[in-house]
Amino acid sequence: MTDKFNFNKGLLQLEEIINKMESGELSLEDSLKYFEEGVKIHRQCHTALTDAEQRISVLSENDNYSEEKSFGDS
Repeated sequence: MTDKFNFNKGLLQLEEIINKMESGELSLEDSLKYFEEGVKIHRQCHTALTDAEQRISVLSENDNYSEEKSFGDS
């Protein structure tokens, strides 16, 4: 069983990776490892966003929501 990806945690991990890589203190090998990990997390974040977008689309269709409606429209 795999744990559900935590989007917010993923963003924090990406931020940490970026800060480490921008420090300029990593070896080339360590930089590559962090880059690979960053790409993996980025893909997970992208998948989570795509899934959320699809869920919103399905829910919106079920409610006959139109993108042209504003919050004040009935």
